[in-house]
Amino acid sequence: MVGGLVLSQAQTHQAATPRTAAPAPAPAQALEKRPRDQAQPCGTVAAAAAVSVSAPSLDEVRKVHARHIKLGLDRCPRYARPLLAACAVSGWPGGMELAASIFESLVEPEAFDYNTLMRGHVSGGGGDRDPAAALRLYIDGLEAGVSPDSYTFPFVLKACAQLAALQEGRQLQAHIVKLGFQHDEHVQNSLISFYGKCGAPAMARLAFDRVEAEERTTVSWSALLAAYTKAGLWGECLASFGSMMLDGWRPDESSMVSALSACAHLGSFDAGRSVHCALLRNTARLNTIMLTSLLDMYAKCGSIEKAAAAFDAMDDKSAWAYSAMLSGLALHGDGRKALQVFDAMVREGHAPDAAAYVGVLNACSRAGLLEDGLRCFDRMRLEHKVAPNALHYGCMVDLMARAGRLDDARALIGTMPTGPTDTAWRSLLNACRIHGDLDLAWHALQELRRLGAANAGDYVIVADMHARAKNWTAAAALRTEAVDSGLAQSLGFSAVEVRGELHRFVSQDMAHPRTRDIYEMLHQMEWQLRFDGYKPDTSEVALDAGEEEKGRVVAAHSQKLAMAFGLLSTPEGAPVRVVTNLRMSKECHAYSALISEIFGRDIVIRDRNRLHRFSRPQVEPPPSSPTRTKPRRNQGDAIDELSDAGAVAKAPALRREMEGVAI
Repeated sequence: MVGGLVLSQAQTHQAATPRTAAPAPAPAQALEKRPRDQAQPCGTVAAAAAVSVSAPSLDEVRKVHARHIKLGLDRCPRYARPLLAACAVSGWPGGMELAASIFESLVEPEAFDYNTLMRGHVSGGGGDRDPAAALRLYIDGLEAGVSPDSYTFPFVLKACAQLAALQEGRQLQAHIVKLGFQHDEHVQNSLISFYGKCGAPAMARLAFDRVEAEERTTVSWSALLAAYTKAGLWGECLASFGSMMLDGWRPDESSMVSALSACAHLGSFDAGRSVHCALLRNTARLNTIMLTSLLDMYAKCGSIEKAAAAFDAMDDKSAWAYSAMLSGLALHGDGRKALQVFDAMVREGHAPDAAAYVGVLNACSRAGLLEDGLRCFDRMRLEHKVAPNALHYGCMVDLMARAGRLDDARALIGTMPTGPTDTAWRSLLNACRIHGDLDLAWHALQELRRLGAANAGDYVIVADMHARAKNWTAAAALRTEAVDSGLAQSLGFSAVEVRGELHRFVSQDMAHPRTRDIYEMLHQMEWQLRFDGYKPDTSEVALDAGEEEKGRVVAAHSQKLAMAFGLLSTPEGAPVRVVTNLRMSKECHAYSALISEIFGRDIVIRDRNRLHRFSRPQVEPPPSSPTRTKPRRNQGDAIDELSDAGAVAKAPALRREMEGVAI
């Protein structure tokens, strides 16, 4: 323990650089006894300092440093400090090495000098980032009797965050309290950010709550939102963003990007639209990062048109923006458009990376574009020299298996350089369910068992396949085995967004306050469907029961309950948006398409794999009977009837269970 700070075994105490690398510092008296003819006029010293600050390159700094050594000024912090700062923060390759040498030659370095060198170590200028050296430097200062100031702790906490050194950071918090810096704005915000980056959102919230209300800033809120985002606590992130706005804070770019990410993962279109309006009102011009976040949010919330508008609004599209657009198109199953965007990316000079290829291969898989997918896979390896990883092979297995080439998909799994993965076997298992290959499905389940990656859903797929084949004993045995192995299947649910609030339903749900109205609406929907000759498809119901009983199970599916409440609670003509953690069945797919047509509504359903959109038929009114229509609103007018704070403040209703729904 040094100065109250205990370092782990991997961070043993060392000097920042070997002290033998620099000449031994001369005593302060030696500077005063230097001959007069070697003294430097004040004007020349000032000029040297000015040169050090405005030096255009590391070579110029070396020249000034050499002159300081010649004049005996290299050991005086007053004259060496500008050189130290120039090397530490410039980002020049090799700059930190020279900065450490300058620091080692100082007679009595002060807190400012320690802070400058620590800043260089954590900022990583020129690729020289060394957070462990910054932490050791802090201990060196304590040993030398240098008292830290309020600017010291942000750099040291950043070093701990980069090292994921949670225990050391907590000890630093004790130092902060001991030295009386717990009310400093920069220190408080650094603590919140540190805990968030270390994956401790509860500690970040505790640090935030300890900040007095009048001491909080926009940066404090942004650090808290970033902590929730990193931990995947999307509901808490959106709720905190709503609280921030209700408290009168003007959100910055970082906080709004975090809120948009939360809306994207939760599928909350209304809240995301409110954040978009907040962006328009608080930002003069949306940059590429903001537009990419908007693109991702709208794509995952079911509006690929608005996502494309955000993409087209970018003056300088980045590779990250292209990857986000490709992933959005894959989510919507638009493989042809994804290939066009990919070709445009290459034409504009962007080298596709691994993420971009995951997007385009996934899009080909979901659109059934086998030949295009194979061509992209070859292009990735041969033209752009991107080594395929497990995700790329998983996409190719899924692509080939969906196309019915199950044997080829199985052979590809055996040739994976990384070895077979659970993702690849699970993709093959899902394809076996689609094509009814029970033997291969059983083999895939066995491989998942061997990898120790089998989950309850894998057992359910094979059990349901046995049930459809009337092998009730085998189906029951598999479900029993899953339970005995402690593999609990998560509760299936569907949620519909109404006025910025998500209402959650499970199968046969009777707990909603408007249960009677919901089931009456469900009865009306079924009545309307009968006129179109609709009959429930019970082929995927894995129950040893009669058709009537299976029909009752299908009728009160959680997705249908959510759809009924959406139709009941939203204005006529408004889209109904449903998010579910279940895979959409053939019966629910056909049911949703008919409801969209009969009720004249757009229905958007995001299941655990992809997004399904059912558009109402466009019927032109007869010329002799003009109809009154509302003018289409643009994105900036989308929330005139709702305040930004009011819509997002309903985020607490985005229940914790929704955080399990991810694309």
